Amino acid sequence: MISLPTRLTGLPRRLALVAAMAALANVAALLPSHAQSGAYPNRVVKVIVPQPPGGGFDFVGRLLADRMGKQTGQGFIVENKPGSGTLVGTDFVAKAAPDGYTLLVGSVSNIALNPGLYRSLPYDSLKDFEPVGLAVGYSYTLMARKDLPLASLKEVVAYAKANPGKLTYASAGNGSGQHVLPAALWHLAGVQITHVPYRGAQAAYQDLLGGRVDLFFDLSPTARVQVDAGNVKALAVSGGQRNPMHPDVPTVQETGVATLELESWFGFFVPARTPPDVLARLRTDLSKVIAAPDVMEAFRKAGGKPMSLNAAETRALVQRDVERWTKLIRDADIKVE
Repeated sequence: MISLPTRLTGLPRRLALVAAMAALANVAALLPSHAQSGAYPNRVVKVIVPQPPGGGFDFVGRLLADRMGKQTGQGFIVENKPGSGTLVGTDFVAKAAPDGYTLLVGSVSNIALNPGLYRSLPYDSLKDFEPVGLAVGYSYTLMARKDLPLASLKEVVAYAKANPGKLTYASAGNGSGQHVLPAALWHLAGVQITHVPYRGAQAAYQDLLGGRVDLFFDLSPTARVQVDAGNVKALAVSGGQRNPMHPDVPTVQETGVATLELESWFGFFVPARTPPDVLARLRTDLSKVIAAPDVMEAFRKAGGKPMSLNAAETRALVQRDVERWTKLIRDADIKVE
């Protein structure tokens, strides 16, 4: 029952009721938007991909957005926001309203690697975001040009120690995973191998296949095409376990060259301070999507390893990778310029 303010009780009943309704409207305006508008989600949800269309970010974002839309009965629309690597789109979500209607496709590169690469990063990966869930992980494969007279990662490191700076490795650009991962590996192995940055992986492959660069560490699904065709030699994979696509290729750790492991995970993140009930709904729906057989099969066909982690495990993994890679990148003095 609503008690009318004392000053309204002397008014005619109709006027008093109108005034009371106006007062309630003012109170409702102060409530969180999701409380006013009913159960979440009841309008379109934006999924921000911080890179152009195509590539891992876009593939994962569009697959999950499509399935989340079917799961919730509400539209999940992908919006590509590239710029400054992944900084523009990622920072956009960090500063978005924490209401569950703006999601970020987060990966090792924009969440775990950027804090070490940029001293004045406009966002804090651990303070400004809350992980919803991680869907898939991809390892990297270290390839050598097919005529390189070195048959293993151990031989590459031994040669590099005896011949500093003579070997070269390609990347898809400064600050990319293809740059940071091998740079960290060479640092841990104590060797000097010359970095040759390209504008994208396609140009790097052209020179690797043409014998103009010696080594390239690329995502395993992309590398598989060239490895299976016999155009390059696979020397090692970056994951904690061997990749089913390259079962005969050892992990970096198995070679004994360095203790290094990296899988490029992808998933959804929301701005910090997103209401707990909204976050819980997102996590429930995303976990159902990730566990769906067709989604798992789509990831496997693309060379990925579907992930199944609870909220605590996800948060722990993200924090571990942010802290580990920030330290390693700074210790190795890896820079984007």
